[in-house]
Amino acid sequence: MRKSPRLTNPQLAILKVLWARGEATVSEVQQAIQSDRPTAFTTVATQLSRLARRGIVAYRVQGRQYVYRALLTESDARAQALGDVTEGHFEGDIATLVSQLLSSREIRRGDLARVKALIEAKERELKGRRS
Repeated sequence: MRKSPRLTNPQLAILKVLWARGEATVSEVQQAIQSDRPTAFTTVATQLSRLARRGIVAYRVQGRQYVYRALLTESDARAQALGDVTEGHFEGDIATLVSQLLSSREIRRGDLARVKALIEAKERELKGRRS
C-alpha cells in the first residue's frame, strides 16, 4: 500500500461524503456537511480541487458541474492515520496503544467481545504462518 496523505478534518468530512455516496457534486457535498460543518460552496470547491491535484479524488464533467469520487479508500485513510498515531505517539508499541484506548474511554461489552475475536483471529493467522 502506498503512503496515504495526511488529511485535515474538513478534507476528511468531504471524503466521508464521497465514500458514502460514491460520487457527488460540490453542491451535494456542501449540503451533506452543512449540518456538522457550515461551509461555503467556494470553500468546498477549493478543497475538492486541492484533493484532485493531490490525486486523492478524481472528477468527471457532467454538463456544467464537476462530479467527484474518492480515489483514496476509507480503509487506506484509516490505516495511515492510525499508523501516524501509533508511530508518532506510541513509538510503534501496539500494546501501549491498545492499553491507552481501553483505559481512556468507555468500552461497551460488545466492543470487548469484538476485540477479543479480532485478537484470536490474528493469533490463528500468525500460527498458520509459522507452520
